[in-house]
Amino acid sequence: MIRVCLFFLGLLAPSLAVAADLPVESGVSLELAQHRAQNISRVNYRLHFDIPAEIEAPIRAESLISFTLASNEQPLQLDFREDSALLVSVSCNGKPVKVDHRNEHLVIPAAALKAGKNTVGVVFTAGDSSLNRNPDYLHTLFVPDRARTAFPLFDQPDLKATFDLTLDLPTNWSAQANAPLAYRETVNDKQRHVFGTSDAISSYLFAFVAGEFEEVTREINGRKMSLLHRETDAEKVARNIDTIFQQHASGIDWMERYSGIDYPFAKFDFALIPGFPYGGMEHVGAIFYRAEKLFLDENPTERQLLDRATLIAHETAHMWFGNLVTMAWFNDVWTKEVFANFMAAKMVNPEFPAIDHQLSFLVDHYPAAYAVDRTAGANPIRQSLPNLADAGQMYGSIIYHKAPIMMRQLELILGEQTFREGMQEYLNHYANGNVTWPELIDILDEKTKTDLKAWSAVWVNSPGRPAFQLAVNNKGVLELRQHDPAGEARVWPQQFAVMPGLGAGVRPVKLNSTEAVIPWPIAARPQDTAFLFNADAVGYGLFPATLETIREWEGLTDLQKGALLVDLNENLLAQNGLDAVEYLTALLGVLAVEGNALVLGLALDQASAIYPVMLTPGHQQAVQAQLENVLWQRLEEETDSGRARQFFEAFTAMASSPEQLKRIHSIWSGEETLTQVTLSETDSIRLARILAVRLPAQADKIVATELARIKNPDNRRRLAFIAPALSADQSERDAFFTSLADEQNRRTESWVLDALASLHHPSRTGQSVKYLPRTLELLQEVQRTGEIFFPTGWLQTSFQNHNSAEASSTAQQFLDARPHYSEQLRMKILQAADKPERAYRISRGLK
Repeated sequence: MIRVCLFFLGLLAPSLAVAADLPVESGVSLELAQHRAQNISRVNYRLHFDIPAEIEAPIRAESLISFTLASNEQPLQLDFREDSALLVSVSCNGKPVKVDHRNEHLVIPAAALKAGKNTVGVVFTAGDSSLNRNPDYLHTLFVPDRARTAFPLFDQPDLKATFDLTLDLPTNWSAQANAPLAYRETVNDKQRHVFGTSDAISSYLFAFVAGEFEEVTREINGRKMSLLHRETDAEKVARNIDTIFQQHASGIDWMERYSGIDYPFAKFDFALIPGFPYGGMEHVGAIFYRAEKLFLDENPTERQLLDRATLIAHETAHMWFGNLVTMAWFNDVWTKEVFANFMAAKMVNPEFPAIDHQLSFLVDHYPAAYAVDRTAGANPIRQSLPNLADAGQMYGSIIYHKAPIMMRQLELILGEQTFREGMQEYLNHYANGNVTWPELIDILDEKTKTDLKAWSAVWVNSPGRPAFQLAVNNKGVLELRQHDPAGEARVWPQQFAVMPGLGAGVRPVKLNSTEAVIPWPIAARPQDTAFLFNADAVGYGLFPATLETIREWEGLTDLQKGALLVDLNENLLAQNGLDAVEYLTALLGVLAVEGNALVLGLALDQASAIYPVMLTPGHQQAVQAQLENVLWQRLEEETDSGRARQFFEAFTAMASSPEQLKRIHSIWSGEETLTQVTLSETDSIRLARILAVRLPAQADKIVATELARIKNPDNRRRLAFIAPALSADQSERDAFFTSLADEQNRRTESWVLDALASLHHPSRTGQSVKYLPRTLELLQEVQRTGEIFFPTGWLQTSFQNHNSAEASSTAQQFLDARPHYSEQLRMKILQAADKPERAYRISRGLK
């Protein structure tokens, strides 16, 4: 009898669980999201925003939400992370209901709902924390869960919905949204923009931009595309506009061929927005870009041209990977990013036939991935996410840079054609739907004998990287042994190539265990000859490297040069026998002779990190003249405009002697001209910022002069915001930093990061180290109110130039005092604090 009762109670348990109301919790819990995904379908939002020209005036709004309910046993929770006072009235199925707003949710009582089709109407004032309002324009940015800060909705990626948007705007404003514009009409002295019904999209992809923009429309290969921009330099627009349109068109054509699926949405437009927080955001039908990433100055570097093409390819690839097929939950947000990055790397190859794209892949991904994976705060590619409120912290270098490296290893296992077939099956099977990473692994696992689930457990589900060590076995043969620094005995199965001596050729290695035998004669030991253990730049980990190999520089291929620089830098940071002064001296030798722009960019990046941060003042003084002379001489001699710009930017950033600062001032003032580089307004502003910090007695005059001659109003507002951080007056800088505690003063995040870079300039770290504790105290508020990349930028920009004991210990003291601190933010802090800690140890260990 007891067993029978227990059996029937077991049958009743699911219905009893459903009968209990779901808790109304802050954020969007996984439990709530899963319940809604099972119970809600056919969602449509009919939204109307009345947007005034005045930036502080409220935005009146109305919403009619239509949806189908499988069951009305539960109250309905709509997400709205704003003040209850913004909600004017609520109705359900045509009848008024009491406004019940708590813990970031608008709750509709079960009694007002019905199984089948329902409507909820809301009259409200829009929250504007994610509307990014400026004096004469605004733009939304709702990834990952910030649509709920603007209007009530089901803010989760697996409840795709259609949107019908109406905007009432000032008469001189233009607008762009996910769907085509249906019509415009004048209503109450405003221009009403009515857009058609959008494709079914996830809430984070809903978007609109409106303001004083110029619209440019082109038709390429039968596809019409429109661009919005605010650039006042007509020559800059003319130089860039054709390439921008053509690269988008080429990206669509490439993705259609690769995927076998035609472009899946109603339209394809884009907007170039000053100060946009990301490089780009892939909203369906309305990609938003940071304007300066696409509108390049005259004489751009090869790297800038490639970066622009890659950014456009990345956002275009998202139309398939992310928009057509979307992750079910934001713990798998990395899947859309890795596919966009991986496809972008493939896509841009035909456009840049002169570039070594393996080298480009190395430069793009390895330094950034290692910068996280070498730290105590390393996170796995795939993370747990109990609540969508923390989804922004899923983003970072691991998903953007380590994941493509992982994906290349996966493609090596499957083979390029089989991998492509798997991607096509994935896109077709889950088109217009949502998917998890394990579901993709299930598809690919059928196409190989390798156990991809076990492979994924190490590469995707665990953090960190392997280290490789050399040892001679009992047969007198040299072995390369893989070691797990975390002591967990993990093995990262991978393929790469070794070069056992200059001119010896490369030899493939397939590593499925902890060691690989390298046929290296004992008479020619690695420390005595040129060697390279990641010669094809495909392997991942801390590989042995010594300065002996860099002395054979001219005998290496461009790819091998890049791989060597990456490995040497990692060994310097790990303090594996490399001295910072000796390595910087070697880098200056490279910079004096190297011609490949990508290798030069890598060497310049490393020099700019070592010289001002990892050397003591005495060691800086010892190499200062050589550094400045190499950079200036290469600039003067360079005939390639792109490489000339690389050296110009490096020289002006690192030069610090009175003689060279006088030269930079003459260039900025126009007294001296450069034949190799044409200065733009952006260049002039950058030089003014450098000079204001380096020449504090002239700072006010320099900034005032620059403000007076800026033509672009957006650029002028940006410099005016940064100006207090450039001041020679410490009290003025202190007051500016204090002002950042106010959310309103962090509204334009790229400006804030520019200002922080000036506050924490390498020459000012003695005065700015006192800001670090408060920087950490504000982090949770920055995360709560900011965009997804802002917390990382806030930390990295504040910490990266410090090298003192005080800076090195600040983060750990902060975390030690807060044992229950957010795990995601804890990792971000440890990642940022890694740089000053290593710089402190390296500088103290110099000869």
